[in-house]
Amino acid sequence: MQRPNDPLAQRALLNFNISGSDLYDLFGKYGPIRQIRLGIDNNLKTKGTAYVVYESPDDAKEAITHLNGFHLMERYIVVLYHHPSKQQASALAKAELRAREEAVAEEKKRLGSKDE
Repeated sequence: MQRPNDPLAQRALLNFNISGSDLYDLFGKYGPIRQIRLGIDNNLKTKGTAYVVYESPDDAKEAITHLNGFHLMERYIVVLYHHPSKQQASALAKAELRAREEAVAEEKKRLGSKDE
């Protein structure tokens, strides 16, 4: 849980043709924005996601209340609170699994075992 004076991040699922300035115009109506990050792929095309960080948790809550389900650019947007701890836990679990798989492969190699 974030402290009241921390910025509050939101994740939004959006139209693939949206720009950062479009998001500042829309989300900026609910309070000062610290940062907006668009999800982009290797070809610099948007993935349809963005992270919006407000200066105030109250402003973020207000934006979620008003913008979740809002129709924007032929798509209904989904606005959620961002939970980095879930992403970090998932990344950690994947790293641990990879490490175990590598340890098993090394042990098989040491013992001369072949996959069947």
